[in-house]
Amino acid sequence: MTGWETAVLDGGPADGLRMKVSGRPRAIQVTYPCQVEAAPHGMRVEGVYIYRRDYGVTSGPLRYGFDIASP
Repeated sequence: MTGWETAVLDGGPADGLRMKVSGRPRAIQVTYPCQVEAAPHGMRVEGVYIYRRDYGVTSGPLRYGFDIASP
């Protein structure tokens, strides 16, 4: 496992978001809360967005591109 590295998300709803990742994950999952009407107690709904690592990037920061086809 590698140490902490800076990563940047490209495209989608989290475009430009910077974070620290460990172990160079292949994918990053971003969730965004949705508003619901009359939901049962304790239920929550979230939009899920997937970003996949760009293996063509050879120098920092790591880059993850929005995968419009996921999940």
